Amino acid sequence: MPRNLTALVMAAGLGTRMRSATPKHLHRLLGRRVVDWALIAVRAVGPERVLVVVSPGTEDAYDGVELVLQSRPRGTGDAVAAARPPLEGFDGDLLVVSGDSPLMTAEVLQGLVAAHEQSRADATVLSFEPARPLPYGRIVRRADGLLDRIVEDRDANPEERAITELNTSTYVFRASALWPALARIDAENAQGELYLTDAATGIAAAGGRVAVHRSDDELAPIGVNTRADLAFAAGVLRDRVNEGHMLAGVTLVDPHSAWIDADVELEPDVVVHPFTVLRGGARVAGGAEIGPHAVIDGAAIGPGALVGPFCYVRPGTVLEADARAGTFVEIKNSRIGERSKVPHLSYIGDADVGADTNIAAGNVTANFGHRGGPKKRTTIGRDVKTGVDNTFVAPVTVENEAWIWPGTVVTDDVPSGALAGFPPRQVNREGYVHRDRDD
Repeated sequence: MPRNLTALVMAAGLGTRMRSATPKHLHRLLGRRVVDWALIAVRAVGPERVLVVVSPGTEDAYDGVELVLQSRPRGTGDAVAAARPPLEGFDGDLLVVSGDSPLMTAEVLQGLVAAHEQSRADATVLSFEPARPLPYGRIVRRADGLLDRIVEDRDANPEERAITELNTSTYVFRASALWPALARIDAENAQGELYLTDAATGIAAAGGRVAVHRSDDELAPIGVNTRADLAFAAGVLRDRVNEGHMLAGVTLVDPHSAWIDADVELEPDVVVHPFTVLRGGARVAGGAEIGPHAVIDGAAIGPGALVGPFCYVRPGTVLEADARAGTFVEIKNSRIGERSKVPHLSYIGDADVGADTNIAAGNVTANFGHRGGPKKRTTIGRDVKTGVDNTFVAPVTVENEAWIWPGTVVTDDVPSGALAGFPPRQVNREGYVHRDRDD
């Protein structure tokens, strides 16, 4: 870990180009907010302190960091200046990272900090050369390779706009050089804002040593300013997450159509078929197959289980080993026992299903909650066989080895080994399953 390094993440901008009531830093990407991805990269560098500059009204969105309030959106230079009071007396290096950079990696930041220490610079700017043109500030170097100035895209002349090395809004400053430079900047620019880039330029103009470290990763510094940027970042993060799972032994039949949140856990030998979404901290054990066209949200899928196609498994659900949730099935807050099957066209909610049970087509658990109270539960035992078009009106219990006649609305408990049904009114024939009979 670098000695005496503090990190400052700038997350105060509202992101008007997102055209959203939600600040751009708080939009979600693969289960995390934009700023969370940046914070993960920053923390991996090992700073002694992490501060986040926020705008009014967003303070409750953060845990585990020191907050700095930028009362008015006056630019990046003002955002960093707002952090001076909590950093009073700090004489180390300040790593400044934009909170709208979800593609930033720990490796890139570690390279920047190492380059700063090696060059013994007063400031070091992270640059990159993207494959496509971007409206970022241009890096103008001196003959010796050090920074001469940074020119914002709006303020650049044609010659400066032709420069392909761009600024990333990521820096390391020596605190002793930063604060005087911030005091000298003004808002005489196209945006009428205080640019942090002018602080870096000002240090160089005053005779300071400002190094430039070019990122080897041309995607890491790209920020999010529009919904199009958000979608681009999501695609890059999806590919990173999916590659990690594949290298760990997961089969993704079509990694470009599988969307897996960063907090999802997949064991080796899981198979994920095309057009599948896994989110909400879902956990899938080895040997399970998911999809195609399945959504697993906050559920636990046991070893050897089969889910899909066209299946929605919602939070609170546990599919035990070798269980099956099939086509056009929705399961919510339920436990499906080992080897049990819900093969097609059913809704199972707030239910407990034992092992080796078969839920036939068109079954529904009607889990009513009185006046907004907690949902009632349905309990279906082991080795139960339901009929097509059954409805279970909770709270109700179907005991082990019972059968349910097709079309039955189950309103009363069903004893073990009974056959229940015969619409329009339920009748229980006790002992029917094990009775000697010719019919």
